[in-house]
Amino acid sequence: QVQLVESGGGLVQAGGSLRLSCTASGRTFSGYTMGWFRQAPGMEREFVAVVRWSGGYTYYADSVKGRFTVSRDNAKNTVYLQMNSLKPEDTAVYYCAAKYLGQGLMTGVNSYDYWGQGTQVTVSS
Repeated sequence: QVQLVESGGGLVQAGGSLRLSCTASGRTFSGYTMGWFRQAPGMEREFVAVVRWSGGYTYYADSVKGRFTVSRDNAKNTVYLQMNSLKPEDTAVYYCAAKYLGQGLMTGVNSYDYWGQGTQVTVSS
């Protein structure tokens, strides 16, 4: 069992930056593949980025590639999402998710076992 808590959301102007954090409980964080998803009002939850448990593999949605960076600090049980050059269409609730020893692309909602409560990101034009 792992509990996830996101933080770092807020209101930012277009072109600005935010860094989201997701801190996990438990002592086996290094074994979890961690994903970031987002959900805008009236839309399906969509994949944003993933960092595999081994740390050496990351993958991004095309819509954020080159602007967002996912990273992890296993010593702090934390995964980060650095978001630069934000656009109004990035406005959504952002969620982190975890899957123990997750393999493959890990881009589907159903690929993960644990979810955080979400943090709101609002980008104004």
